[in-house]
Amino acid sequence: MALLTLLLTWGCADFRTVGKQELPAEETALLAEHAALYREVTAAAPFIRSLDGYADVWINMPNRKHRVFCNILLNRGGESRMIVTAGFIGWPVADMFFNRDSLYVHDMLNNRLFLGSNSDQNLEKVLGVNSGYKLLSESLLGLVTLSEPLSAVTSVKKGAGMLLFTVPSGSGSKEVVIDPLNRTLTALLLKNSAGKTTTEMHFKNFETITVDGERARVPKEIDMVLYNGGSAVGSNQLVIAYDERHFNQIRKSLRFALPKKAKVVNIDDAAFEPWL
Repeated sequence: MALLTLLLTWGCADFRTVGKQELPAEETALLAEHAALYREVTAAAPFIRSLDGYADVWINMPNRKHRVFCNILLNRGGESRMIVTAGFIGWPVADMFFNRDSLYVHDMLNNRLFLGSNSDQNLEKVLGVNSGYKLLSESLLGLVTLSEPLSAVTSVKKGAGMLLFTVPSGSGSKEVVIDPLNRTLTALLLKNSAGKTTTEMHFKNFETITVDGERARVPKEIDMVLYNGGSAVGSNQLVIAYDERHFNQIRKSLRFALPKKAKVVNIDDAAFEPWL
């Protein structure tokens, strides 16, 4: 128990939370250069197909805070894997594997295998965010592809050196904040039918990379906030800061070997975070 407490409280003094970003507020016309910018940024560097990286991850929920270190691997549009360590000795605590349908979590401390559907509810149990797997995996990559075409844009605002494009999405809308100078997505806000923000993402600390002869600017820090009923009270936060990463070096499907002699638990029925 003492070791577990040490692992889970490590780094609390250096805890990182999501900060506020000033959003553009002045209405402006949709100019030709805005249209080209929107098309480019929302395509999100499609030539980047995979990620293998190491990151510090901070999880902030109303009743708990954790900082862990992760090896994050993902095939874009496919499966993802997060190998989690905690504590200054780098003790492994979890091996998590996600694909479009299923979720596996090996709780290494207790040799339990949690498995179930890859649903919003199960993602919240494991990571504290119920954003949906596609949005989560693209957020881990730092490159979110938006399917809404330019013709869907209903308004454009400018201010604070940024442009904000609003597009309808599902029963609500998306607010897409773009830095026109660096041609990058800096924030994405999802709103419900009442106009309240349900999910907010920020992308920071960009670096220019060259992958297979093509250049892109990719954020090293990704912040995500999930609001409780559109309210900041009780929100869940996930902050990912990469120390090292490589793109397009994974050439095949990721593998997850089922642990031997582990106690199997249906995560659909679990009411707690299995590896925390």
